[in-house]
Amino acid sequence: MNQQQLDARGLLCPMPVIKTQNAVQQLQPGDQLQVLATDPGVLHDIPAWCRVNGHKVISSQELDREITIVIEVCES
Repeated sequence: MNQQQLDARGLLCPMPVIKTQNAVQQLQPGDQLQVLATDPGVLHDIPAWCRVNGHKVISSQELDREITIVIEVCES
């Protein structure tokens, strides 16, 4: 398993989702992507994108206006 990090802090939607999609395309099933963001819209948008594309949200947390979402890449 490989874990990558995507820094999308300071970006407004839809850019964090677009960057997440681009990063996931470079990963293999079973790999994880940790997304760091500050736009509260990602708390809805990234899990929705994962559902549509068959990936799994492992964790999601917000601390001091910084959001961390960990995605597991699944076969699509």
